[in-house]
Amino acid sequence: MKFNSRRVSQRWVMAVMGMLGVTMAYVMRACLGITLTQMVLPVQVQGRRSDPLTAVQHDYCPVQGQPHSASASNRTSAAAVVPAQGHVHGEHPRFDWDEETQGEVLSAFYYGYILTHLPGGVLSQKYGGKHTMGFGILCTAIFTLMTPFVAHIGSRSLTILRFIEGLGEGMTFPALCTLLAQWAPPKEKGKFATLVFAGAQIGNILSNFLSGFIMRYIPGGWPNVFYFFGIVSIIWFILWCMFVFNDPNAHPFISDEERAYLKKSIGRLERKKDLTPTPWKSIITSMPVWALVIAGAGHDWGAFTLISDLPKYMNDVLHFSVTENGFLSSIPFLAQWVTSVAASILADNLISKGTMSVTNVRKIYAIIGNLGPAMGVMCASFVGCNKILATLCFTLGVALMGFCYPSLRVNSLDLSPNYSATLMGLVNGIGCLSGMATPYLVGILTPNRTVLEWRLVFWIMVIIMISTSIIFVFFGSGNVQPWDDIKQYRLSENEKENKDGESNGIQLKSIEDGKTSK
Repeated sequence: MKFNSRRVSQRWVMAVMGMLGVTMAYVMRACLGITLTQMVLPVQVQGRRSDPLTAVQHDYCPVQGQPHSASASNRTSAAAVVPAQGHVHGEHPRFDWDEETQGEVLSAFYYGYILTHLPGGVLSQKYGGKHTMGFGILCTAIFTLMTPFVAHIGSRSLTILRFIEGLGEGMTFPALCTLLAQWAPPKEKGKFATLVFAGAQIGNILSNFLSGFIMRYIPGGWPNVFYFFGIVSIIWFILWCMFVFNDPNAHPFISDEERAYLKKSIGRLERKKDLTPTPWKSIITSMPVWALVIAGAGHDWGAFTLISDLPKYMNDVLHFSVTENGFLSSIPFLAQWVTSVAASILADNLISKGTMSVTNVRKIYAIIGNLGPAMGVMCASFVGCNKILATLCFTLGVALMGFCYPSLRVNSLDLSPNYSATLMGLVNGIGCLSGMATPYLVGILTPNRTVLEWRLVFWIMVIIMISTSIIFVFFGSGNVQPWDDIKQYRLSENEKENKDGESNGIQLKSIEDGKTSK
């Protein structure tokens, strides 16, 4: 049977390719978190407590095969670091980078990432999301392939490389929002956007699971992680250029039925190329926008803490092996992916049946998506060295974070379909401040890699996520803002002013007539 591309729903082809693109972006972003555990020398930390039982339960977890009492009795007040010379991992030397240096390397990506969000939104609105996103992922792939070579030059060189990687990837989400505005029908928006953004969870799953597998079983060690993900991302770029188009009107393979459906449901088949300049004043003074920005930053604080540093917690505190670390660090994100898909289906049903308004769905989901992970990480820190319970707490907490995808992640499309790329650039860009801060803060607060030090990290995460979600509940919205169609908005404002002027004129005339009659 001859394959007919018109029988395939092209909007879902775009969604699947977009999901794979987000997956590529996240595996290249997140794989360094677990790879660093094998790139750097292990730090032999020695404790401060004299009570062996207390030290093991609340301070330092015992290394497998090491008796609790022996571990505790040999502790002093300082941390002994294994010297760099003469120690190798496979064929590659391990780097003598302390926790603060590792935090700088991990956070450098987000310094570049934040800079290209708004330019990415402007470019995708003007030229379309296809090429903007594709070029960004291609650049990130090339620099990922360069990572092993640059890492051997030094930590400062790797920091600069990660900064440049962030510049390329910063255009991803604004470009996707432009594509979603052209391809996602209103009644399918939740499922559509969640499928696309679910690539983030799949990327976290693959970056942890495959990285651990590659480092353990593939000859050559940790450099193979960067070679593998870089090559796969370049293959994705080729397929993206072949099968994805900016809008339904430009698509040569779409069926007439699907084109007609999209025109009827979305209202247009191509981007509005005659948009007036972005209404920055209206955007910046909009309370729903700022509520989304603040809630998104709070969500990102928790997300970036877990993406960048969960493998470090598993390695440094709970002492999982590299293969155990890769597998167990991926489980919470697998649970998050399942939750996000189920939550999006439920959200669309609630909205389409009129059971709940868009605004209420977005707010309730935001509370669950921020409160759940905050409580999960705190529980994980209080179970101490119990590996099974800690993994379970992380899994349940991160799973509930999936509720943010049909909520905070899609809210830019609710507020302004026409300027959704700019809004996503603003929201995601400011949210990247969290990505810049969390790895560095973790490096400073956890020099000895203890449960108590990490508990402070998690307390900060709890406070930020809960407080920002409360702001969204009071000031957030799921309705299209009046400035979305700025020409019509200005016209209506002018008409209102004219009517007010006419009304005032009539009143003045009535007063004057009254005086004349007297």
